[in-house]
Amino acid sequence: MPEQDVTVGQLLLAEYESVKSEQRARIGFRDNLLYVTLAVVAAVIAATAQAEQPSMLLALPPVCLVLGWTYLVNDEKISAIGLYVRDDLGPKLAELAAHSSGFATFGWEAYHRSDTRRRSRKTIQMVIDLTAFCAVPLAALVVFWVNGDATRLLVALSVLEALAVAGLAAQVVWYAKAA
Repeated sequence: MPEQDVTVGQLLLAEYESVKSEQRARIGFRDNLLYVTLAVVAAVIAATAQAEQPSMLLALPPVCLVLGWTYLVNDEKISAIGLYVRDDLGPKLAELAAHSSGFATFGWEAYHRSDTRRRSRKTIQMVIDLTAFCAVPLAALVVFWVNGDATRLLVALSVLEALAVAGLAAQVVWYAKAA
């Protein structure tokens, strides 16, 4: 059986397919986290209302923190993959194809970022992320503080949760500005 040589171009294209596959998977997972968050919020609010126990709202901040952080990390990796394709893989392949005049590799990776409405979409997405993962749990904490006959321990826990949610909000804004 004859041995086939693998070219650098084939290896780069295989790597491209691999990272794009990871990016697609992360996009699907990230986008579903918003739906999961909405479902959890609805379930906790319904259970709290039914049980008439405002302290049950203390479950929302940790859940929103975990889901929000997971969303943020996946979003950052999705962006990092795009940057890697644009700034590393694309130029390497363009160099290999230098004999083809005017050849641009992976044009979509840069083209879609030049849309004039990109900044407004990113801002709207940041507001949605802040609302889903930060404003909702903070509102739950306010309801708890206003309506709860809470022990000192629960109040202390709720303050720690508020600080953690504020930290997540800062990260959401920081990552949005970096993108």
